[in-house]
Amino acid sequence: MKMNPVVHFQMPAENRKRMAAFYTRVFGWKAKQLGHERGDYVLVQTTATDENGLPRDGGRINGGFFQKTDDEPAQYTSIVIAVDDVSEAVKRVEEGGGKVLGDPMEIPGVGLFVSFFDTEGNRVGILQPYPMEGKQHG
Repeated sequence: MKMNPVVHFQMPAENRKRMAAFYTRVFGWKAKQLGHERGDYVLVQTTATDENGLPRDGGRINGGFFQKTDDEPAQYTSIVIAVDDVSEAVKRVEEGGGKVLGDPMEIPGVGLFVSFFDTEGNRVGILQPYPMEGKQHG
């Protein structure tokens, strides 16, 4: 079986601006607020990136902050795992004893995404990224 890498992390925030300021001040991260069409997500850069927005050094990842809301369950810090086929990964998660949370959704310009609970109750994301084809991340 192909090994699927961790490519991103996500953290919920009650106040994304305050959270971005904290991690910028304390750890030197860079934050970029995306527009409403991208869910007002905050991209977080924790390491140097290339022209496509990908980490230059292997083994390092960037992440983001999303708005914490009362109407969505299980909003925890989580990792995101890249897969070639999100439908196949969903099937493997379910066969392995995990619980998929909803249907895969499109993140414009990024790929198809869905979250799941593993057998221990950890929330994890799965991302089937779109081909880069010279597109800029972020």
